[in-house]
Amino acid sequence: MYCITDEQIDFILSDIRRNGVETEDLQLNLLDHICCIVEQNLEEGEDFGTFYQQTVRQFYKRDLKEIEEETQLLLTFKNYYAMKKIMITSGIFSAAAFILGSFFKVMHWPGTAALIFLGILLVSFVVLPLMLLLKVKEGQSGRDKLVFALGTLTGMLYCTSTLFAIMHWPGRTALWISTVGVSMFAFIPAYFFTGIRRPETKSNTILTSILLVGATGLLFSMIGIRSQDHQAQIKTYTYVQNEQLLKTMQRKATTIPANSQNAKLVAAINKACEQVKSLVLENAMGVSSIPADIESSHLLIDDGPLGDDFINAGKGVALFNNLKAAVDKYNASNSDNNKLPVAHSIVNASPDKLPQYSSLSVLNSITQLQMYLVNLPEDAGVAIK
Repeated sequence: MYCITDEQIDFILSDIRRNGVETEDLQLNLLDHICCIVEQNLEEGEDFGTFYQQTVRQFYKRDLKEIEEETQLLLTFKNYYAMKKIMITSGIFSAAAFILGSFFKVMHWPGTAALIFLGILLVSFVVLPLMLLLKVKEGQSGRDKLVFALGTLTGMLYCTSTLFAIMHWPGRTALWISTVGVSMFAFIPAYFFTGIRRPETKSNTILTSILLVGATGLLFSMIGIRSQDHQAQIKTYTYVQNEQLLKTMQRKATTIPANSQNAKLVAAINKACEQVKSLVLENAMGVSSIPADIESSHLLIDDGPLGDDFINAGKGVALFNNLKAAVDKYNASNSDNNKLPVAHSIVNASPDKLPQYSSLSVLNSITQLQMYLVNLPEDAGVAIK
């Protein structure tokens, strides 16, 4: 066994410090390991300096300072590997949830909203923040950390904006504009000016920045110039006016002579219509009927999908089937001239196709059906009440 001298021990310790290892405990641990290797493997007569250089290279890939950096990283993040495992696991779950949610959406199966919401939520508030915490220590300067932070913020905003757009939640347009603004005027400039300063990353930085600007421009072009809230306001008040017109027509039609059988059939149709409209309004604006003070309340009808009530055996499907049965019964009891035209209305739709219709399209279609009831020829003997 080789007997290492005090001078050689001092040389090893000095070399460890000179190569960037500053933590005292780490210096002593490295010194102990290297001395043990030298004593066990160095043969008498061999050159100590050459053997030492060959031995110390086994501890790093680029330079010895890597050990210091890894030690500091582990000291800073005591749960580093646990965090990394959580990030990977949540990333897999979020991807699976989003893919399944997209497939469910195409097939119009229940649970679509929950899966998509879960997938985007995990990416936005678990995967991306953990990735930032793990990656920020890899930055060589404050600029790198800033780029990582802005990139994470932009990713979270993109995910949240997508969720708002899919769910048809109010404020989605403002959120998209904010996302595009942060990407175009904060993240991309920070990434560009940080990367272009380094010769080894200059070309990739320019190319990636061009792609990011192009992608952000495409997203911006998809945002309507006119506010979607303004469009929703126009659509809402158009439906409100149709409802007001229907009520006026119904009041004026109450004096029409009525056959008792037709009166019952029409009453059943109107009742079914009002039930379907109430459920649609409840899902679309949170109230079951149009309030008298709708202008001051600033309520708007969300012209999105009908919701889970109109999927499979939901409450909305049952109400829709009742309406269809009432219309079929009425048409079967009247002549061709007095039948309700349902060929292109919501009544003629297949129940499994209901999720494809928007709230306002259903509301307007049902209101038009009720208007047809009011305007039936007098010889049909229709009673509105």
